[in-house]
This record gives sequence, structure tokens and C-alpha cells, in this order.
Amino acid sequence: MAFSKQQLHKFADLIRIDIPDEKLEQMNIDSVIDWLDKLQQIDTRGIEPMLNPAEHKLPRRADVVTDGNIRDAVLANDPDTAGVSRGYFAVPKVMDE
Repeated sequence: MAFSKQQLHKFADLIRIDIPDEKLEQMNIDSVIDWLDKLQQIDTRGIEPMLNPAEHKLPRRADVVTDGNIRDAVLANDPDTAGVSRGYFAVPKVMDE
């Protein structure tokens, strides 16, 4: 199915794009249309329509804490013990009031 320049300009106008004549000559629109025609010929009887290819939910793992409750071991790595007794890391002040 071949399209004339007039038809292609009309299509471009309908979808609100500007295609210069020299670009139209370079474009191979007919091969795209042929490919779409081949897709239309595929027999899809008996195949349920699919709205989204990711309809299936992925299996989820259980949210289990495996290395929790080690706060004291983590805080033992802090060289500045100013906040360790209160249960947090002490960091230098980064903003002035």
C-alpha cells in the first residue's frame, strides 16, 4: 500500500507534525504499513485480551528481621562515645542557627 505525498502531508497535519518534503522522501512509511498489515493477519481467535502484561503479582518473601536488635554492637563502632550512652551516633554540627 503506497501513500502519496499529499496523503502523508495530510496525516502529518492531522497529528500536528511538520515534515519537510526531503524528509518524506527519506522515510520508508510503506514498509511500516506493510508490517502493520502483517500484524493484522495474525489469527488471535481464542486468545483472551490482555490489558497489562504484568497482571500477575510477583511472589513476595516474608519480612523477617534476621540481624535486628544489635544496636549496642553497631554503636560500639563509634569512636566518639558522646551519643552512644543515649543510643545514637553523635555527629558534628553542620548548620549554624
